[in-house]
Amino acid sequence: MKKFKSLSIFLIAVLLLSMLAACNNETASSGEKENKKPVSADEPAWKADTSPITFDWYVNFSWFASKWGEDAVSKYVTDKTGVSINYISPAGNEAEKMNTMIASGKLPDFITLGWWEDAVKKMQEGELVLPLNELAEEYDPYFFKVADNAKLEWYKQENGNVYAYPNASSSPKDFEKYKDLKPSNQTFLVRKDMYEALGSPDMSTPEGFVSALQAAKEKFPEVNGAPLIPLGLHEFTDVGNTSLEAYLQNFLAIPMEKDGKLYDRTEDKEYVKWLKTFREANEEGLLAKDIFVDKRPQMEEKIAQGRYFAMFYQRSDMAAQQQALYAKDPNSVYIAVDGPANAAGDQPTLAGDSISGWTVTLISKDVKDKDRAIAFMSYLISEEGQKDFFFGEKGVTYDETDGKPQFKPEVLDLLTKDRTAFDQQYGASYKHWMLMDTNMSLPWNPPTAEPFKQLEDWTKGKTVSFAAYDGLNPTGTSAEAIASTKISQEWGKTLPKLLLAKSDKEFDKVMKAYLKKREDYGYDKVEEYQKKMFEKNNEKLNAGEK
Repeated sequence: MKKFKSLSIFLIAVLLLSMLAACNNETASSGEKENKKPVSADEPAWKADTSPITFDWYVNFSWFASKWGEDAVSKYVTDKTGVSINYISPAGNEAEKMNTMIASGKLPDFITLGWWEDAVKKMQEGELVLPLNELAEEYDPYFFKVADNAKLEWYKQENGNVYAYPNASSSPKDFEKYKDLKPSNQTFLVRKDMYEALGSPDMSTPEGFVSALQAAKEKFPEVNGAPLIPLGLHEFTDVGNTSLEAYLQNFLAIPMEKDGKLYDRTEDKEYVKWLKTFREANEEGLLAKDIFVDKRPQMEEKIAQGRYFAMFYQRSDMAAQQQALYAKDPNSVYIAVDGPANAAGDQPTLAGDSISGWTVTLISKDVKDKDRAIAFMSYLISEEGQKDFFFGEKGVTYDETDGKPQFKPEVLDLLTKDRTAFDQQYGASYKHWMLMDTNMSLPWNPPTAEPFKQLEDWTKGKTVSFAAYDGLNPTGTSAEAIASTKISQEWGKTLPKLLLAKSDKEFDKVMKAYLKKREDYGYDKVEEYQKKMFEKNNEKLNAGEK
């Protein structure tokens, strides 16, 4: 019995000593971490800790397939900062994947998604993501030195916190500063050889538009044994088609506001007239069934084959395919031309990168290391980080001439000839785009080479800022948000019906039914919300410029 008691006391003593040692080690480790991460607004926190760490980074685009560590830039960034990234992207429907993750209450370390997506609000309201301002105050005040105040003001929530930081974002002040350099991605494209063979027809009028599509189909019925597709568009989704909404409306220079009030572009007479033109094109057999069902991978394949005669499309989304066409035959590429225009022939008002940007990035409450996460984000948005992700490592992917960084000749050559191979080998020029600053990189951009120069140059001077109109649609679970979702989904069903209508009379009937349902769903609530947000947007823009 005494032996048992002695053994018990001995084991308890060992256990207590072990626990004490563990506590001391943890305290020491924590102390070391605190000591080697000084909180300073003048010194980047990431430099104080470059030990290996891997963050899970979710990118909410099913087409995103980039890998970290396969290219020179990501290897260089890891060697420099200690940070590696495990990219995650959805295999199927993006919204379903996000909703599933949100419902689970567990999120990857970083999340990047479109700023307009409902999940952004859900994550913020559900306290699933951390306030960037609080993380910065506690772990890395250098963040405030490199972050753009206009962007922070824009994304500041009613509780005073900022949870998201955008990429490809420009304030109106930025826009004014770079207006002569800023291109738009919105283009109306035609296949060069076909267009010129038809005599370069004017496609800015409804009559000329339909006539050109008809002539193309008759003169070029097939492309390498496959049927010609007279007109290509972005993919149809459950809420519509961006080519037939913002793109078309911007080409028609339809205003976003009139007399200081928001304007309903959907009912605009010019817009309705052109939707009827597309209906007529379908009646003439000029809208292939492909465009109603194809997703981006199928469209990219057909662009690479040169099967479209004309396209309402984002020029950057078909860069790799354009490059492939150019390599085979420079005359088979797509060029930007004057597309649909209003009756007055006004110049298009094309969208550039606005204050909301393209995507936003958030840090999860489940992030494995808060201080390393905010420090890495500070690095990413700083000029140093931007330069690293644009150029890579000096002597490897770029050199400096008269103090100006320039890609090495062989690197630039591959960039202009084969973007896919360039991404795999070098990964520069924002292959890793999640927090790219498109204003900062303007002075770094090498001169745009063909076959991209013509597309880019065509948009310059036509690009305007739509910052005040970003984020006007309600999101979340409020009454106006539910109404907005129903209306958007109803439009998604209506738009194909408008194009497939057998006559203008049937078109009018379908449009009237949509407008009636829009009212029934609570369009008045949505309008009221949009009005308030429009006023808030203008207040935020004014605050951000101070």
